[in-house]
Amino acid sequence: MILEGGSRTRRGHKHSLTGKPLISVVTVVLNGARTIRDTIESVLRQEYGNIELIVIDGGSSDGTVDILREYDHAIDYWLSEKDRGIYDAMNKGISLCSGEYVGMLNSDDVFSGKDVVQDIADKFSSTNADAIFSCLDIVDRENPRKILRKYRVARLSTALLRIGVMPPHPTFYCKRSCYAHGGMYKTDYRIAADFEMLVRLLTKQKISWEFIDKVTVIMRSGGVSSRGLKARITLNREVIRACRENGLYTNFPLLALKLPIRMFELIR
Repeated sequence: MILEGGSRTRRGHKHSLTGKPLISVVTVVLNGARTIRDTIESVLRQEYGNIELIVIDGGSSDGTVDILREYDHAIDYWLSEKDRGIYDAMNKGISLCSGEYVGMLNSDDVFSGKDVVQDIADKFSSTNADAIFSCLDIVDRENPRKILRKYRVARLSTALLRIGVMPPHPTFYCKRSCYAHGGMYKTDYRIAADFEMLVRLLTKQKISWEFIDKVTVIMRSGGVSSRGLKARITLNREVIRACRENGLYTNFPLLALKLPIRMFELIR
């Protein structure tokens, strides 16, 4: 069954304004009733005055849709239906966006403060970069005040991608035209389609980028890529595949070079 709602169904699409480009935030969720309210509220608290919030639900059965209905007046558009996984949901969200710039804020994530989207808009305006990314804190799932890892990658480069290091995906915002020209997320990846997308944008589209040296997103721990040895093996295999499909050579020994970087990020 397909369910949908949001203010767009009554008032139409938002648009970029003079001096205020429309920035689309896509949230994908499946059975996220425990956390999605925090995600939505963190978007609504933003001081920037031209944000489009799109929520794509994979057919939740835990009350998530009830929460979406509760925020029907504030969400621009939400859709609930069965999908083929997180990257299929992201593709749906992007295809529904009207914004000049697009980013992802998953249902376990929140913006770190009220000025995040304003900072992103200002950086796009002052640089005309194709993409912007920043820093992220990973926190304990049950105690969000406890920081487990400080995720800071200040560069987007082929050298880092070859060892499996990428900027934090939830902080990555790019021109919607990047997806129009470069294509969507590949849905035959289980874990690393976001990595493959960055490799593709950098090597084939040769996007320009800028870095904001500030924590903009707080992520609860427990993502798919961190769920045990099997998930890590799958992740590394997909990273190697992503590089090779886009003309970058890498292998398992090269990927081991990222371990010191990851250890340095841990909070002790």
